[in-house]
Amino acid sequence: DFLFFWGAVFLITTTLVALLKKENKELTPTKEETKGITDTYRLLFSIVKMPAVLTFCLLILTAKVGFSAADAVTGLKLVEEGVPKEHLALLAVPMVPLQIILPLIISKYTAGPQPLNTFYKAMPFRLLLGLEFAFLVWWTPKVKHEGGFPVYYYVVVLLSYALHQITLYSMYVAIMAFNAKVSDPLIGGTYMTLLNTVSNLGGNWPSTVALWLVDPLTVKECAGAQEQTCGTTAAAEV
Repeated sequence: DFLFFWGAVFLITTTLVALLKKENKELTPTKEETKGITDTYRLLFSIVKMPAVLTFCLLILTAKVGFSAADAVTGLKLVEEGVPKEHLALLAVPMVPLQIILPLIISKYTAGPQPLNTFYKAMPFRLLLGLEFAFLVWWTPKVKHEGGFPVYYYVVVLLSYALHQITLYSMYVAIMAFNAKVSDPLIGGTYMTLLNTVSNLGGNWPSTVALWLVDPLTVKECAGAQEQTCGTTAAAEV
């Protein structure tokens, strides 16, 4: 039902855009962006070689390392502690209106001359939420009972996720606004795509590393088997 509803919304809105939105024919592009694939990559390489762009790419590639474990592992650990996957999935539904409203609100603060200020201000709060997520994982088995989890537990999880979305979107909208502001209008599409791709990569590779490190960093104890270690996957299965 959820997918059907939003599928219908997307179909209706995109159809309305196609029918009602008209191009401004008076404005003609002053210069063609690129002439082919070779020119595009040559242009990208010349952009990356610029000292300011290179430094910025290094920054956004590493800026999200501090959030990687909380973002990638929290949900998996909650499921491991017994929270039903369908309940966690259901908590994503009230997040949808929040995800629609947040960019509209945040864009007011990123429209000025220094959009990255919002990025900087949101970062410490998002780091603190990582600690809060760690506490949430620790707290989960303590409130579990035979019937599952109490309602107040799901309220805490929902509020935690909502606060996380606020910090996430504050950083996301700010970096998008900055990329749009610094991109050369003549090659805007190529310039922005490069910066946004690097920004997305900066969020994906730390999450992959965090997921890979979960198993080796998890301390396991064997119950009922003396002198048996559970350090490796094979030993844990035995």
